[in-house]
Amino acid sequence: MNKKTLITYFSWGGNTKYIAQKIQRKTDGDIFEIKTKASYPANYNETVNFAKKEIQENILPELKENKDISTYDIIFIGTPAWWYTMAPAVHTFLNSGDFSGKTIAPFITHGRGGEYSIAKEMEQYAKDSIVLKSISIYNKGNLNIDKEIDTWLKELKY
Repeated sequence: MNKKTLITYFSWGGNTKYIAQKIQRKTDGDIFEIKTKASYPANYNETVNFAKKEIQENILPELKENKDISTYDIIFIGTPAWWYTMAPAVHTFLNSGDFSGKTIAPFITHGRGGEYSIAKEMEQYAKDSIVLKSISIYNKGNLNIDKEIDTWLKELKY
């Protein structure tokens, strides 16, 4: 595929970052980590509670910086599944850019819950974009993770 590619992601514990880096190596796209201005707690349980509150109260955290997406054709967007939805930082990212005419390929990491309806939510927030089939990965994946990503990319005709 001869399109300008961006792999962007939010990662608290490193799983989504790990998958983003694998996708970046396979696609040779640019990579951008979504970071919030205020850090999440280092303790897992504290982060779980903090994220739950953000989601329940529809709080969109401010980002340290944002990425100009205007020159990209396809944008891989990675998020952990938090409380049945995407991480609030990814929601902020989607709300802060013009995704008209962009193609989005969601990748979701989770700790057992699956991807829920995160790809559908991305479609709602990234107005006038085309959202492709997502891939859902438990933690960092298993020994076949490279093959799973390759199969997914092939299904996307990437």
